[in-house]
Amino acid sequence: MLRPFAIVAVLFVAGCAGQPAVQKAKSSAPRAVVAGPGQQTAALPRVGVPDTSVFARPSTRILTPPRPLQCVPYAREVSGIEIRGDAWTWWRSAKGHYRTGQQPRVGSVLALKRTKRLRGGHLAVVTAILNSREVLVDQANWLNRGQIHISAPVRDVSANNDWSAVRVWYIPGDTYGVRTYAAHGFIYPERLSASN
Repeated sequence: MLRPFAIVAVLFVAGCAGQPAVQKAKSSAPRAVVAGPGQQTAALPRVGVPDTSVFARPSTRILTPPRPLQCVPYAREVSGIEIRGDAWTWWRSAKGHYRTGQQPRVGSVLALKRTKRLRGGHLAVVTAILNSREVLVDQANWLNRGQIHISAPVRDVSANNDWSAVRVWYIPGDTYGVRTYAAHGFIYPERLSASN
């Protein structure tokens, strides 16, 4: 499994072209959250299971690499999805090459749409599924500083629970950000066969 520091050592700055990713997930099984003092550890439910558990707060953190990173090469390296181009082009580029969908899976890439505020779109890699509306992601360059955000929660705020609108955890403020971002959905690391 690649570690964030190892990834930092091998990546070069390349086009996220905008705003605002996860150790490479080798298993689609949700991981457990390690509880802090006085808290209980809970296993994470799979997507679609109602959120009836109380979870320990994830250990979110920001890593500052020796050189600023962009979301595209970071997401490509940790997910294994071999798509090139700016973040906003990934959804279109995935069609016919990778499976896509509206439900998160560990190891998939959440693709945010290009908007006036997110001019280049954004990519984040899903590392854990907390419930049907929340996941954890690792991502590079979310706040345009080239840093890596580890275990950042992302919440689906769409009306139909289709992950078309999300809010992202603001690590420095220890809360969800106030803005809602439009999302295409998830790009899964499975390549489509030539017959699909």
